[in-house]
Amino acid sequence: MNNPLGRPRNARIDDAVLTAAAELLKEVGYAEVTVAAIADRAGTSRPAVYRRWPSKAHLVHEATFRDSVTVGAPQTGSFAEDLRELVRRTAELLTTPLARISVPGLIAEAATDPVIHRRLLERFSAQGWRGLDDNLAAAVESGELDAEVDALVMLEMVIGSALAAILTRGPDGLTPDWIDRTVRILLYGVRPANRETPRPLRPGSRTRPSTAVRSPRSKTECGLALIRIPSS
Repeated sequence: MNNPLGRPRNARIDDAVLTAAAELLKEVGYAEVTVAAIADRAGTSRPAVYRRWPSKAHLVHEATFRDSVTVGAPQTGSFAEDLRELVRRTAELLTTPLARISVPGLIAEAATDPVIHRRLLERFSAQGWRGLDDNLAAAVESGELDAEVDALVMLEMVIGSALAAILTRGPDGLTPDWIDRTVRILLYGVRPANRETPRPLRPGSRTRPSTAVRSPRSKTECGLALIRIPSS
């Protein structure tokens, strides 16, 4: 990575600092780790660290997600399987040893630091899962996905589910069974598959039109709530 304000950054120092940050996070936790301690462990100076990262939160963010799994949206050829893999990768991303330590502190920092807030949004947004929009477009074309589904809203549901599960179940609670149950709700909603799904009231309307949804014949056929299959 090059520094636009001066000479190219030394990749060896970058790696040493990120490694030191990861080690210290595991040893003392987010609240207790300091830039000074990271610099000392990495064998460099605090100014050298601050030239690369403007705050501890920015450094911790990069150290935590340097081997991020958000390198591209899953592409299995089945939307249901793609969604399951997306949920699985999100759960994996948020439950690594470093993420368990760092994510609560990073979320707190994001409340007051607009830059780290933006970095986190980029990490977990549709842009962080390159190719997701193409996957959704293909699923719409094949009839597996409602054309009105918004990629960012879907990601919010996936990530929000994972974060809520971490709070209520602990990181170890995001098991394969949790993933399967979460994907099933995302695909079919919470109503029985043979029931009609009421659509939201339009502004000024006194009635709520409903759309009958046929029972799915396979796990790739999507039903209620988030996913709707057009009637044949």
